[in-house]
Amino acid sequence: MDITEKKYKKLSIQVSLTGLSFCCFDTLNNTITSFNEVHFDTIDKGIKIEELFADAFNKHVELNESYDNVLILHNNNLSTFVPTALFDENFLGSYLQYNTKVFETDFFAFDEISNYQINAVYIPYVNMNNFFIDKFGTFDYKHVNSVLVTKLMDRSKNNDTKTMWVHFNEGHFEIIVIQNQKLLLFNSFDYSTPEDFLYYLLFTAEQLNMNPENFPLELIGNIHTDSDFYKIAYRFIRNISLIDVEDLRWNNYFSEAENRKHFILFNS
Repeated sequence: MDITEKKYKKLSIQVSLTGLSFCCFDTLNNTITSFNEVHFDTIDKGIKIEELFADAFNKHVELNESYDNVLILHNNNLSTFVPTALFDENFLGSYLQYNTKVFETDFFAFDEISNYQINAVYIPYVNMNNFFIDKFGTFDYKHVNSVLVTKLMDRSKNNDTKTMWVHFNEGHFEIIVIQNQKLLLFNSFDYSTPEDFLYYLLFTAEQLNMNPENFPLELIGNIHTDSDFYKIAYRFIRNISLIDVEDLRWNNYFSEAENRKHFILFNS
């Protein structure tokens, strides 16, 4: 790209079946200049997801501007991590079959996280990617959990304590356990009640010999101290907190809660 054509703008869009969120970055100053989220309240069986996306593009002018880079983040629980030493891109489906239902017709993708010698294997939303090809021509895409795990691995440097993080999504949450930049566990769980959450939390801790009296638990996503999920965990886990987002907030003017909820998007 000719330097005179460069916009110094990047667009990140996080997509799921329940909506999308997006933010625009000023890449010269590394700041977030705008942010928005769109919820698909009810998905009528007769309406294609592409139509809901088209409607969002019609309503938000930022989505139709020119950018140097566009990144699409696929948000679903159809992902897993594989160490580079065991990874073969000819067998992507086989890595996922242990924790999700896979079909012959599924399209698989992977993100290489070379810093940490692991690969994220996942099923992207092909119909959404096709929509974005029509809109942008070229773009990059990756899984939200690639961004999440990379950022948490960065944070764990020189910390020899096994730390558990939980990222809350609608209908599912991810548990990540890291010890000094080594990924010990990553798993996704469906939930509907606080008791579901607590069960998976304590079960995971038990499997990894993590004592609820000692290990640090940090919560990310749409979670706050008044939530029933936080309260039930607080009764059983002594060292619980919301993730510290102060270092993330310097590049935007959004609240602590918004930075925690959109931790992945804002870090993309």
